Amino acid sequence: MNTPDFQRDFSIDEVSSSSVKAFMNRVFGLMSLALIISGITAFQFSETMLSMLSSGGSMMIYALMFAPFIFILVMNFGFNKLSPMALTVTFAAFAVVMGMSLSTIFLVYSLGTIAKVFFITAGLFGTMAVLGFTTQTDLTKMGTFLMMALFGMIIATVVNWFMHSEQLDYIISCVGVLVFTGLTAYDVQRLKRIGMGVEYGTAAASKLAVMGALSLYLDFINLFLYLLRIFGNSRD
Repeated sequence: MNTPDFQRDFSIDEVSSSSVKAFMNRVFGLMSLALIISGITAFQFSETMLSMLSSGGSMMIYALMFAPFIFILVMNFGFNKLSPMALTVTFAAFAVVMGMSLSTIFLVYSLGTIAKVFFITAGLFGTMAVLGFTTQTDLTKMGTFLMMALFGMIIATVVNWFMHSEQLDYIISCVGVLVFTGLTAYDVQRLKRIGMGVEYGTAAASKLAVMGALSLYLDFINLFLYLLRIFGNSRD
């Protein structure tokens, strides 16, 4: 006996919904693991960073600052060639290097301030992630606008390296919070659509989950850093 159409559609919808949830769970799981790795690394490496600053190891410090960009390029350009395991290992290595580059925040801000801003970031990120996953509004146009704003911020930041304007730095930080708050919702919706279009459990789905985790990791870290610059109290 043939299955009624409405039962077939319901079954397909259930499978699709289950696949999307499994995909998103993997994305958030990888992102959370990367954040834990970066946080532990940053805390443990802070004393080493202090020693490097004291001994004038500026070249090594600059290398650590720009090293994460190399991993991002490797992951993006090597997406088709790298296996899911290789891409995951590269992502983990990126999280370690990113943690090393972030270790300076423990030299500038108190542990209590960092913890407070982290929980604020987690709450804001979580709210926007839920919004991005549940909203029926297409956020594509908003994403395009936010990317344009991001490029504007990058240009303004480069300019401010020479100007050293505290007022401009504050404005950039406020805009940065708005941009990465919006990008969180946009990226979650984008990843949800990717999860709807791939077969979970395949190599392609595994690699897309890693790249999705990278996107959300960067949204979280940037949101955290901009909030820290606004609300953080510097060490005396």
